Amino acid sequence: MNVHTQKLTIPGPVGTIEIAIDTPEQAAVGIALVAHPHPLFGGTLDNKVAQTLARACVQSGFIAVRPNFRGVGKTEGVHDAGNGEVDDLLATLEAMWSKYEALRNTPFVLAGFSFGAAVQARVAQRLHAAGKQPLQMILVGLGLGRFEVPNVPTNTLMIHGELDETIPLSHVLDWARPQELPVILIPGADHFFHRRLPRIRELVSNALKFSLLDSTRSPA
Repeated sequence: MNVHTQKLTIPGPVGTIEIAIDTPEQAAVGIALVAHPHPLFGGTLDNKVAQTLARACVQSGFIAVRPNFRGVGKTEGVHDAGNGEVDDLLATLEAMWSKYEALRNTPFVLAGFSFGAAVQARVAQRLHAAGKQPLQMILVGLGLGRFEVPNVPTNTLMIHGELDETIPLSHVLDWARPQELPVILIPGADHFFHRRLPRIRELVSNALKFSLLDSTRSPA
């Protein structure tokens, strides 16, 4: 993605996991975990939306890590319909906290596109059970329909395309409505947000800026 992008492999639950790490120019404020779209439909860590999410996180001061899901690139294993993928994302996050030990207790971000967004919702559920809450969740083109997606934290940024032909907007609204979760609509955008990526980067950067600012405020 840029001169600060590093690709390497780390141990995972069923073998190696290939990851790309993007680092900010300044001292990092935390870790951002970014998940790519469905691997059986061409999704990889080099997906343009995933790269856009990582770029926005890096610009906000986070170290952004993008793992390849099972069976993609140098990541071992086979596709597990979103189950083993949760374990792999959690293993990646833990590996990053071990690599950057000073960031273990700093804010972290969970971001994902399509299938990756749905898997991240499950990751958030597991982390919540362990007493850990992301500073911000970012779900773009949430991949509903292939498996049950749990409720997400109230600080979730939901972005969807008006003309998404893969995941109809009505499905997303039906899922978000019981949670009273706002959904940001990008007019004219399809599932892959062609020619709309700068707007996604802007929305994510602004959300992270305000979340970081809010996290540093002293209680009244």
